Formats: sequence, C-alpha cells, structure tokens
Amino acid sequence: MRTALVIGTGLIGTSAALALTARGVVVHLTDHDPEQARTATALGAGTDEAPEGPVDLAIVAAPPAHVAATLADAMRRGLARGYLDVASVKGGPRRELEALGLDLSAYIGSHPMSGREKSGPLAATADLFEGRPWVLTPTRDTDTEVLNLALELVSHCRAVPVVMDADAHDRAVALVSHMPHLVSSMVAARLEHAEEAAVRLCGQGIRDVTRIAASDPRMWIDILSANPGPVADLLADVSADLDETVQALRSLQSSDEAKRREGATGIEEVLRRGNAGQVRVPGKHGSAPRPYEVVAVLIDDQPGQLARIFADAGMAGVNIEDVRIEHATGQQAGLVQLMVEPKAAPVLSAALRERGWALRQ
Repeated sequence: MRTALVIGTGLIGTSAALALTARGVVVHLTDHDPEQARTATALGAGTDEAPEGPVDLAIVAAPPAHVAATLADAMRRGLARGYLDVASVKGGPRRELEALGLDLSAYIGSHPMSGREKSGPLAATADLFEGRPWVLTPTRDTDTEVLNLALELVSHCRAVPVVMDADAHDRAVALVSHMPHLVSSMVAARLEHAEEAAVRLCGQGIRDVTRIAASDPRMWIDILSANPGPVADLLADVSADLDETVQALRSLQSSDEAKRREGATGIEEVLRRGNAGQVRVPGKHGSAPRPYEVVAVLIDDQPGQLARIFADAGMAGVNIEDVRIEHATGQQAGLVQLMVEPKAAPVLSAALRERGWALRQ
C-alpha cells in the first residue's frame, strides 16, 4: 500500500492515518467538517489535499448511520482500488450497499476493537490499535487484492486481524461492548442526583464500572441505532436477572428463615455466574487469564513516584504484569496495586521494603 484516503478524521480515522503515515504511506484526509481535517493534518496524519487519482485504499471512518452512503459515493466516484469501513457494526452497512446494487468485490467491512472515552482528532494516537483485535468481515465476493490491502492496513496499525461473519460480529460486539456500555451508563446515572456525602465515598470499584459511561452520547446513539436488536435481546436477559436478584434481596429482608435462605441462594447463584463469566475474559495479550499476586504500595501523589517503583521492580528482576492505582479520598496519596506472578510477589515485596517503600498487607 502506497497511498490511502481516510474519509472521516475523528478518533479512529485520524489514528489509522497517523499509523499509516508513520509507515511511509501517503495519506489524504477528508471530512464533512474541513476544520477537523485540517486539525488532523496539523497533527501529522497526512494531507488534506485531494489525491490526483485513485488511491490504493479508501478508509471510511464515518458514523454507522452514514457509512453506506459515504462508501457508495466514494465507490461511484472511483476514489480507490479498495474500500474499507471501520464502523462498529457490520451487517447493516453491507446490506445497505447490496440494496444500492453496488459491486462489493472491492469492499470489505472491518472494525478495530479499540477506542477511548474521548473523540475527535485531538484524541488520536498512532498506537491506538497496537495489539488490539481488528475484525475483518469479507464475503465470498470480496476480491483477494482488497483483503490483502485490509490485512496490510491492520499490520501497519500493529493490530491483530480477526476474520468473522458480519452478523456474528454484530452479535459479539453487542455482548462485549454495546450492552456493557448501556449498563455502565445506567449505573453512573444513579450518581447524578445522589447526595454529595455518598458520592465522596466512591472508590475504585465504582470508577471501574462507570469509566466507559464518560463517552460521547451522540456517538453512541449512532452506534446503538445501527445494532438495536442484539443489544435489546441482551438487555432483556439482564433485566430478567435483575428481577430475580431484586426478588432475592427482598427475600433476605424477610423474617421467615426459609425465605432468607432462598434469597441467599439466589444471590449466591448470580455471583457465581458472574465469577464463571469473568474468568472467560481474555487476559494479557489475549491469552487465557492467569492468577496474579497483588503487591500493594502506598505512595505520595508526587512526580516520579511511579517511575521509581517500576525502576525498583526492574532492578529486582520482576516483571509487572498489570497495575492499578487507587487514590485516597481527601489526601495527596494513593495505593498502587502491582500485579505480578505469584512466585515473584515475595521477591518484589522484599525488594521494595528494602528500598524504603511502605507496603500494605
């Protein structure tokens, strides 16, 4: 791939353009908002000048509701040898293109499974997709050359290609992305009018659950409008679980011992099912999840503290597999939780104590 056209310079489009430009591809940028394209250009993502002729690959990074129309316009104008979109739903755009009677041999649907709570070109980074799955949904009509161009794009972005059927993809993202986002938003909505004294008690658990609720509602209306059926089906299942859980909690309030036991059994069942589902979430690098030991270190909120901890861990020969930070309420301090292999935990603990760090048991 020597040339590309990115249509839509938001977070995903600009990030892909930055990655391609870094690999020597000449990238042309366009957007319905010229100012946004100029911003992406200023960031080094490419040029907002139109290409002189057809590029190798056109990447449509428009909202799902506009993907088919944008693709159809680009294909009719012959802007590229191959066409690809990065929308988070795949079945709908493909069917719209089919209904328009377009030749889809030059088109392949795709969805990079990466993003941020922030949107727009200023949030873009060249490494946004690194190590992340990038779904490709070719059909029997997809030309081999177009599939190869898509694979080259994924490689330049240092992502991991995953080939799926379009409708299977839409059901999957409803489960692992769209439905969880709505649930996160519903939990966060409970905080909107909560008493300040209660909100001040928020800890890492509520931050984890509500983090994705910070995303742009307008963007999510576009996404959910393109995949409403599978998401509604999943929420109906969640609703049934909620009804049963509410009933179990009411039973725990009963003065009847048998009802309290029944309620406890119901709560235990939903918690056990949660355990069973959580262990299926892929771990580091997409591999099976592994149990880690936590070494908890108390730190002051000062520059260089994390760098010192990581350096001390490195000097001890310990690889930090993951890290979490819990900030203390009303204090300039926090708790850094270092996840390491179980056999490395005693080594790291001893090394950090020797270097003056305060550890929490």
